[in-house]
Order: sequence, then C-alpha cells, then structure tokens
Amino acid sequence: MRKHVGEWRRIKNPADWKVTPETARLLNHWRNHKFMAIRPFFCQVEAVETVIWLTEVAPTFAAGKAVIEHLDFVNAEANPDLMRLALKLATGAGKTTVMAMIIAWQTVNAVRRKSKRFTNGFLVVAPGITIKDRLRVLQPNDPDSYYADRELVPTDFLPEIRKARIVITNFHAFKLRNDFEVSKVGGGLLRGRGGELNTLETEGKMIRRVMPELMGMKNIMVFNDEAHHCYREKTDPDDEGGDIKDAVDKQDAKDEAKRNTEMARLWISGLEAVNRKLGIARVVDLSATPFFLRGSGYQEGTLFPWTMSDFSLMDAIECGIVKLPRVPVAENIASSEMPMFRNLWEHIRGDMPKKGRSKMTTLDPQMLPVRLQTALEALYGHYKATFELWQTSGISVPPCFIIVCNNTSASKLVYDFISGYWRENAKGERVFQPGRLDLFHNYDDNGQLLPKPRTLLIDSEQLESGGKLDDNFRAMAADEIERFKREAIERGGKLASDLQRGAEPDDATILREVMNTVGKKGQLGESICCVVSVSMLTEGWDANTVTHILGVRAFGTQLLCEQVIGRALRRQSYDINEEGFFNVEYADVLGIPFDFTAKPVISKPVPPRETVRVMAVRDRSELEIRFPRVEGYRVDSPNERLTAEFGDDSKLVLTPDITGPTHTQNSGIIGEATDLNVQHLGITRRQSIAMRLALHLIRRKFLDEDQNPRMNLYGQIMPIVSHWLDNYLECRGDTNPGLLVYQYLAEMACERIIAGIN
Repeated sequence: MRKHVGEWRRIKNPADWKVTPETARLLNHWRNHKFMAIRPFFCQVEAVETVIWLTEVAPTFAAGKAVIEHLDFVNAEANPDLMRLALKLATGAGKTTVMAMIIAWQTVNAVRRKSKRFTNGFLVVAPGITIKDRLRVLQPNDPDSYYADRELVPTDFLPEIRKARIVITNFHAFKLRNDFEVSKVGGGLLRGRGGELNTLETEGKMIRRVMPELMGMKNIMVFNDEAHHCYREKTDPDDEGGDIKDAVDKQDAKDEAKRNTEMARLWISGLEAVNRKLGIARVVDLSATPFFLRGSGYQEGTLFPWTMSDFSLMDAIECGIVKLPRVPVAENIASSEMPMFRNLWEHIRGDMPKKGRSKMTTLDPQMLPVRLQTALEALYGHYKATFELWQTSGISVPPCFIIVCNNTSASKLVYDFISGYWRENAKGERVFQPGRLDLFHNYDDNGQLLPKPRTLLIDSEQLESGGKLDDNFRAMAADEIERFKREAIERGGKLASDLQRGAEPDDATILREVMNTVGKKGQLGESICCVVSVSMLTEGWDANTVTHILGVRAFGTQLLCEQVIGRALRRQSYDINEEGFFNVEYADVLGIPFDFTAKPVISKPVPPRETVRVMAVRDRSELEIRFPRVEGYRVDSPNERLTAEFGDDSKLVLTPDITGPTHTQNSGIIGEATDLNVQHLGITRRQSIAMRLALHLIRRKFLDEDQNPRMNLYGQIMPIVSHWLDNYLECRGDTNPGLLVYQYLAEMACERIIAGIN
C-alpha cells in the first residue's frame, strides 16, 4: 500500500491523480499550503491519502482492485457485513487531525458531487468519556474546531464543512437501557405465568437515542478511535492466561481477557445494529496499536488484517514528533542480565497485596517492598531535578509523574506512601504519617489537608464507563473529591454554577474534570504533580506534561508496554528550533519492559512438569518424629541500665541486591542518556539517622504494659544505636545510611541492635 500511494503521490499533474477536483484541491492544500501554525505531519497526510487512494483511485486499475479484494476478504472473515479500514498511527501522531481531514474530504465531495462514494454523515465512537469530550473539535461549530483553527481546508470550503452531520459518542452508549422501570410486584403482575419480562429498549430506540442527527441517512462513515477495543471474537478460549506461570498474574490475565471481550462485543454489536438500521459505507479504525487483545480468540498482539497504513512508534520517535522514552539499560548490580528496574514487577510481585484483599487497614504503606521504594526514590530524584528546572525556566505548571498499579490495594498503599495519611496506633488513636516524597504531599507538616492536592488517585476504568464509582474507591478518594468541589466553586464556570444551585455533578464527573486538566494552567488539575492509577491510564488522555512513568504491575506483552508508555509521549512544545526541527523531549520510564525493536512473538506451549508424590510408609509409624508447637518467644528487657554487646552477627551490609539498584542508567534508542540514583538520601545527617532508628526501636520493642513506648529509655538507647551505626553498618555499591528511612531496612537494623541488647 505504501508503495502504491507513494507512486501516486509523485505524479506531478493533478489531472492524472484520478480524483475529483475538490479532492485534488484538498491534497494540494495539505501538501503545499503555508500554514500559520503546525502544518499536518507527513504521517497524517499519508494516512488520509491511503483512504482517498482506496476510495477514488484503486477501483480504476487492476492492482488497486486486488487490494480492495483483499480488504473485502479479510473483513468478510472477521467483520461480516462491515467494511473496515485500519490506520495505524503512533500515540502523539495526531489521530484527531486525521479524522478531521477525512471528514472534510468526504463532506466537501458529498455536498458538491452527490456521489454514493461520499457522505456528510459521520459517527465517531470513542472508548470512553474523556476521549469523547476531547473529540468535540471535530464539530464544525465548535469554538476550537480544527477545520478553521488549524487551517485544514481552504476558507471557501468552510460553508460546505458546516453541512456535515457528526455524532460523537462512547461505545458504552450502545448498551440497551431499560425502556421503562417496573417494580418487583408490578413486574410479577405483568409477567403472570409467562417468561421473564423484557424491559430493554429496541435497537431502533437505542439508535434514535444515541444518534438522532443521523436518522434517515443510509450511507454514513464510522470512525473508531482506539479501535483495538472493537472486534468480533473468533472463539471462546478456555485459558486466557497464556504462558503466565504466576497464579495471581494468571487470574489477572483472565480477568483482563473477560473485560476486553465484553467491551469488544458491546462495541462491535452496536456498529452492526447501526449498519442494519441505517447502513454503514465504511468504518475507519484509528489506533496506535490495532492489534487483537487477550480474549479475542486470536494470538494476542496480532495486527488487524485490514490495516492499510502504518506509522509506528519507532517512526514517530525518529521523526521527533513524540517524546523519546528512556528505559533502564545499565545498573550497579553486575549479576543481572536485564536491569532490575526494567521489569520491576518480577522482583516485587510476591510482596505486593493481592487483588480484593478486604482488610486494607491492616496493610502498612511503610512496608512497601524495598526495591519498589528504591525505584520510587530513584525516579523521584530525577523528577525533582526536572521540577526545579521547569520552575527556573518559568513554566507555570509542574511536570507530571505517573504510577500505574495492578489493583486497588496496591494503588492505595503507594498513594498513601508518597502523599501522607492518617493511621490508628495500637491504642486506637489517630496518628499522622507524612508522605515520603515531599513534592507529592497532600498534607502539610501538621497533617492538615492542602487546599490543592498534588497527588491524584484514580480508577480510569470506572471514570470512563460513565457509571457511578463503587463504594470502595469512593471512600478512598473522598478527600480529593471534596477539595476539588470547593476549588471548582472558587474558580467559577459551569461546574461551579451546577454545584452552587444544588445540581451536584457526580463524583466521577469531578475526577474526570481534574484528570482532563492535568498540566493546564488555571484549571482544576493544574496543581497535580503525580497520578496514581488503579488500572490502565485513560487512552487518549492528552496531558503533555508527563515526564516520568513507573509501572507497578505485570506487563505480559509489548502491546501493553507501548500503550502505557504512550501516555507520556505527547510533546509539550511543537515550536521549531533554529535548525528547522523540534527540540528533543524525554520521558523516563521504570518498571515497564518496553523493547524498541520488539516484534509480535508467538508463545510456545510449556510441557507440564513431572510430579513425584511422596507418601508415608505405614509400617514405620513408630519412627514418626514430633516437634513441639512453639507459639512465640517473649523477651524481657532488664530493668537495670541498658548495654549492648555486638559481634559479627550484628553487622548489616547494605548492597544494591537488597535495596534494588541505587544507580540506573536510562537511555532511548537514540539521544542523550540520563542517570537515576538515590544520592539525595545520602545527605541525611548521621545523627538524624541514629535518632530515627532509636525512636523506631523504642516504638517497636520497648513498650510498657499499656503498649505505650517507653520514651524514658531514649537517652540510653541513642548511644547504643550510634555505636552500632559507626561500627556495624556497612554500605557497598553506592548505597548509603540514608536508605535506613525504609521501614523494612530499619527493621533489619533494629533486629540486630535489640539482639545485642538482649
């Protein structure tokens, strides 16, 4: 296809292009017009040229007809009765602009030519409310409409563009709703002895509800944004865990497959209903990753066979139209084949909370896995330097740090760890625990909530569906939501007027507004420095201030890696430098095993391991060995003056193997590398470390009968701790004593000190 389109593009005489005069005028405009702002990228023009070539040029000669036959064949196999065409455009390459260009081409020709090849009716389907709201720029009457604002059409074409009938919706709207509400008693009376009462609306009513502007049209064009969520599954596989060995990750994979299948089934079924009732001329799929997902019945990561244009992430990186992702390439642990922070989950999964764990209050955020804490500190140290650089440069909004977690339990722990929280001590009293990362604090030093939160906890799946938040997440985000409501009233606008007159927007609407305005001056999300996401971040989220991403979940495929990294790749500036190029922008990534050169790989089946069953021999029962059941040990501290005797077993050696790498080099496939480290912890004064250890020791090991810490022992314990620090703590491989702020490492130190005292 690229070869055919390239040869056609090189034809100099427009009369030989085999297109309408209106199409020729638009092509010449996109290729040669001197745009006041950003001109359309080559990849955008090429994607539109592909659609034009297939529609107007291909039917006129044999090679083109062969391509059309191929499209017909693959669609008949995978999408019966629908003609789909996929355009693969990397994240940040401007899919919305491509949609606007195709709408302009179709509408102008439909108004002036009256041909069945063209239409002025369009249905744009998005995967969630966030993208749906952002796509309003496709409406000709929108204040920020792309057609005039970005000079996408000659000015004399604008009257024709205004005749386009465009409906923008999210696929959730295709779900049939209850046509009327019936009480349980009323339903029983109506049902009588018959079967279940059907109260759902018909397909016709659903279509009138979703797209009233298109009623009566018989030839519409559909755009699927993030189209990899839309397909008809081939089979219903028994095992969607693939070759994943870990039971928890395997269950997560099955849950993900189920969600994917339900989403895809609703989306494709809605389009099939539209086709039956109205008639769809063509479906244009746009996605950075038009691959079949887990649960589709196809090999995960298989490219949609109706893909006819491909502008990959590597192309986008090399062209400089997106940020350059940098991933770990080296570290100060010599024995590891792959840098630990390249695939962090493999090293912490056993220590992370499992999905659905009910006793959230029993989990201690201070006991996050040590390697996760080191990854947070290393990436945060680099973020802090970036934050200060932005401030010095006069950028009025902060850079954004993203943390993607696998479940609610994990995300809540990470959120509390970095932003601060209140907890109950052994006596049932509320005690404030400051957040570890100061730029992400949501509380001041006294435990009072800041007027504007710096860290945001979200569940993107709940926000995008348009439904209500579940009670668990609503409780976790309650403080955030209340503060955002107060701030919305102070700022004014439609949201404020709704709140003031009592027509209170639901919680999901408030959080979506914050999420959509991260990095935007003067709006609700301008103060957000860090976003902790419960699940995959919203596709289409257009925040361009993201500079750092940390993955705290399993990433089974390169498809998933590319989708998550894509959230950080939207450029902040499109200004041309003196050499005529964009300046390079970077996004630093930990915990996501992204491979720049990865290709789709077919997983090989793993043969089952041989099982050996061990059984007791009955005639030797008298030889059975019994062990006493030890319920615990009790240690009584002496009443006399405390002393300690330390020996070789009192020594604690900190190495990167224990703490995680303290020095990681991040690099992209090209461009400048950067170093991530935890040197900022090394400036902590030794006396401060000794004081923290002494207090930790008293609070954990020296309690009276009422479980109160015996603070009167501080004067005796402090010299012992200082002596241990000076003589029995050894730091190797760029580690430093400041790492003892990790509660897990502090526990290791205190165990050795208390053993010396005992």
